[in-house]
Amino acid sequence: MARSWEVGRRTFLRGLGVAMALPMLDAMLPSISRAAAASGNPASTFPRRMGVVYAPNGVNVANFTATGLGADYQLPVTLEPLAPFRKDFTLISGLQQHNTLALGDGGGDHARASATFLTGVHPRKTAGADIKAGISFDQIAAEKIGHLTRLPSLELSGAVTQHSGACDAGYSCAYQFNISWHTVSMPMNPETDPRAVFERLFGDASSDESVAARANRQAMQKSVLDFVLDDAGSLDSKLGASDSRKMDQYLTAVRELEKRVEAVSATAVKPPPGVTAPPMFEDFEQHLDLMFDMIVLALQTDSTRIFTFILSHEGGNRPYPMIGISDGHHELSHHANDPVKLAKLAKIDLFHTKKMAQFLTKIKAVQEGDGNMLDNSMILFGSGLSDGNRHLPDHLPIVLCGSGGGSLTPGRHVEAPGGTAPLNNLFLSMLDRVGAPTDRFGDSTGKLEIIG
Repeated sequence: MARSWEVGRRTFLRGLGVAMALPMLDAMLPSISRAAAASGNPASTFPRRMGVVYAPNGVNVANFTATGLGADYQLPVTLEPLAPFRKDFTLISGLQQHNTLALGDGGGDHARASATFLTGVHPRKTAGADIKAGISFDQIAAEKIGHLTRLPSLELSGAVTQHSGACDAGYSCAYQFNISWHTVSMPMNPETDPRAVFERLFGDASSDESVAARANRQAMQKSVLDFVLDDAGSLDSKLGASDSRKMDQYLTAVRELEKRVEAVSATAVKPPPGVTAPPMFEDFEQHLDLMFDMIVLALQTDSTRIFTFILSHEGGNRPYPMIGISDGHHELSHHANDPVKLAKLAKIDLFHTKKMAQFLTKIKAVQEGDGNMLDNSMILFGSGLSDGNRHLPDHLPIVLCGSGGGSLTPGRHVEAPGGTAPLNNLFLSMLDRVGAPTDRFGDSTGKLEIIG
């Protein structure tokens, strides 16, 4: 029998140093629907999420280029892992970030690619502390809707970050390792340590005892679940059968993720004593999987609605031994049309796309009413360069996943009007749909209406 008892959307399971947000439950819907109706937007029962998954160094352009437009286009080779989601994403051709070009500043295309990708602003060329770019579009959204969630936004990276010093032809490392910028001079440094991300999601930051409690929990090798059992049991006794199953699945997922975090942390290479730096994780694929799963839980529990995830930083020369490639990624991106290098680059692109497909599988598996969480999301998958060999920032590889709460029309290949348009036009449209409308962004010329 269904229960009439309601749960508030901001309910947490609490214990010493732990504050565990809940997934969407049926018992939450009446109060959420009333709040949505009071806001004048009944369609907002389920929140709209917005995220960016960034792959560096451009792509093998030939393998990323689609044939045909509309719903009957031929899926390019690199995107074949996304075939099960063909009706859930829009492939967009013809977008560019003009301010990634040198514009008189000489070398440094990789630094500019990442610094400009979400800001639309040409960064100041400096290796010093006087860095200057622009506020990224995700942070514009965070400023307007971030108060609705525990975390205004979540920034992650699969590569160890570097925040100071010179990295690329006289550009500060701050440009090359960040895509999200809170202010024109303050990047949102991404978190690279899965344990730190887990604690952000499930640790009680409001508690003065949270740091000590976390250390105590880890020393005793106890799970976060051990500290919320009383709360969880009390809640479960009031839930209907469907919600009880959801809670059981959610708590199981949290515990499995926690075990994986513990395992990868145990093998991480720690920095030398006295050196402040994040640990290094040798298994890159395992690291990415953990971070993607953390994003799923963050969105599922409405801990945040905005995220950015850098798979690896621009100019990075990481090898990919898990797919049989010992050459560095950056080196392969400068292929000079060598067919052997192009084939290896295509394998790396395919690996990134497979990781994206696994992520979308988990996003789509989260049910929300008659739909799923992907239906209520806008997740951009792309790069700040198209051809890494020539460092081109035009005809960028851009895939927009999700339906944006019904505001997008996915399942198509579309091309920018006239064959080319600023990427910032897309960002204007995404901001509008996530509830953070903005009149102008970077070199935008208007909203990109072709997405739906």
